Amino acid sequence: MDYTIKRVTIADVEELQKISRETFKATFDPYTAPDDMKQFLKEDYETKKLINEINNLDSRFFFLMVGDEVAGYLKINVGDAQTEYLKENALEVERIYLRAAFQHRGLGNILLDYAEEIARKEGKDYIWLGVYEKNINAQHFYKRHGFEKVSQHTFQVGSDPQTDWLLLKKLK
Repeated sequence: MDYTIKRVTIADVEELQKISRETFKATFDPYTAPDDMKQFLKEDYETKKLINEINNLDSRFFFLMVGDEVAGYLKINVGDAQTEYLKENALEVERIYLRAAFQHRGLGNILLDYAEEIARKEGKDYIWLGVYEKNINAQHFYKRHGFEKVSQHTFQVGSDPQTDWLLLKKLK
């Protein structure tokens, strides 16, 4: 499958907001009360907040393009942009999502491999991420990529405190 990976800029904020809301809702709707989902999508993917994240030098967003369509996206963080201090000299994969029409085609591997490639090029010792405790498919995906559970934290979705497992991979 032909694809390209494109760095997200301020000019892409509307598309980023659209895919962020669409993919988060599709992934977590089965586990989340409607009011909590509505509040989360409104607040966490608010335009000004996304612009601030795009402008943060320690965060980067990338679109996975299939043809001229945005199939998915990736958000990585280093330094102070990381949502948690897990390990010294680490890169966090904060978000990795594919639109439903593009799932089960190996594209998730491409995004995760891309994040790992950046981590290696930048001399990071670790790559890590959080995964929802009830998202079994994602847990299996990350396990196949060599990630191991090292901790957990609370991820707030509206008024619902959900538990994310923190997964870590040591880079050789």
